[in-house]
Amino acid sequence: MIFSSVFFVYVFLPIVLLAYFLVPRKFKNLVILIASLIFYAWGEPIYVVLMVFSIVYNYITGIEIEYHRSEGQKRRARTVFWIAVAVNLSVLGFFKYYGFLLQNLNRILPVDIPYRALPLPIGISFYTFQTLSYVIDVYKGNVAVQKNLIYFGTYISMFPQLIAGPIVRYADVEQQLANRRESFSKIGNGIAWFLRGVGKKVLLANNIGMAYDAIAALPNQDVSVLTAWIGCAAYTFQIYFDFSGYSDMAIGLGKMFGFDFIKNFDYPYTSSSITEFWRRWHMSLGTWFREYVYIPLGGNRVSKGKNIRNIFVVWMLTGLWHGAAWNFIFWGLYYGVLLFLEKYLLKDVLERLPGFVKHIYTMVFVMLGWVFFFSPSMGSAFRYIGRMFGIGAHGLVDATAVYYLYNYILLFVVLILCSVPYTYRKFTRFMLQKKSYCGIAVALYVVMFVLSTAYLVNATYNPFLYFRF
Repeated sequence: MIFSSVFFVYVFLPIVLLAYFLVPRKFKNLVILIASLIFYAWGEPIYVVLMVFSIVYNYITGIEIEYHRSEGQKRRARTVFWIAVAVNLSVLGFFKYYGFLLQNLNRILPVDIPYRALPLPIGISFYTFQTLSYVIDVYKGNVAVQKNLIYFGTYISMFPQLIAGPIVRYADVEQQLANRRESFSKIGNGIAWFLRGVGKKVLLANNIGMAYDAIAALPNQDVSVLTAWIGCAAYTFQIYFDFSGYSDMAIGLGKMFGFDFIKNFDYPYTSSSITEFWRRWHMSLGTWFREYVYIPLGGNRVSKGKNIRNIFVVWMLTGLWHGAAWNFIFWGLYYGVLLFLEKYLLKDVLERLPGFVKHIYTMVFVMLGWVFFFSPSMGSAFRYIGRMFGIGAHGLVDATAVYYLYNYILLFVVLILCSVPYTYRKFTRFMLQKKSYCGIAVALYVVMFVLSTAYLVNATYNPFLYFRF
């Protein structure tokens, strides 16, 4: 089940909301937990067992760590903690990386080890990081242990952000699990967030995704330089509006149930450096790696050599987190190199450049990075980049490029306008000028929702891109 489906919008969500607001407060988290398990089991029933195991195991582990800490048994607490880390990472590693590992071993070893590719449990990368944040924070004493199994299960399995984030740390919702208040204004705000997210996904991401899919399917010898850049630009917008659209829907759903989730995107395509880009893109993942990997390794409070090591460790793991393939690992290290260069070699140079030059520099390297992200292999990624710069391309401009540019130029303009904060802020200020303008805003949201529904009725399966991570 996905948010951008007629069944979810018109059946599942209304039923869950109705049940949630009808039951007494002490049963509200139970309603969310049951709904979340049904939501998760809808697409892959067998893996709900894995979810239940993760909930129960980490719940017991947290209590055990807290018990040993309170008794002054630091060594036992440390042992339980590291076992929990190993178990969580082993589950993630088995389902996500064992096929990749055996595939590469078969290339090296003289024997062929048979294996069967397992379907990846949806959202496992996200909820594994959430369980780890809880275990780590309990071990460090940063949060109190959660002794209510229903509350803890709600945190791990919460369907609004279960599948593709944002990655919610336990510390961010610890108080909200027990003490949150719903209101009409918050519900209304949540509906607005949700509708914007649906519009991003269905009206923008899906439509520009058709351009990318069509160009990606072209024979290599038929791709000109301009066609390659159009395809890359299409994917650049598709993945942003797809992922940020999901995050907006998750934030909106959370508000409907009284939760406040952290923002996951802050107009990343307006950045003037790669460093700034990663402060604005998938912010919850960046926060997680900073808090639980980069800082524990010493962060930037160590020698220059160790700091460079920390940067590359974090970014190699970031690439690996996204997928079990060499192109994802390379993609992570690619950003590690860029961030290292900006921090130690290019900082003064970038500060002297005009703003538009810095923005062009950032977007060119971000787009090149997406090539490694969408390519099925390292070889195909380098071949695609080669065509973007004229190597093996079908000329500079051809009829195919003109066709896609002509048919999608208006959508590209809309995508650019929706990628900058100015458009939304201008719209918000305009609507606040007079109370009567609120009706216009409501009408626009209704039109957007009706159009999205029309697309969903006619659409086939349209999963979020980050589901496969």
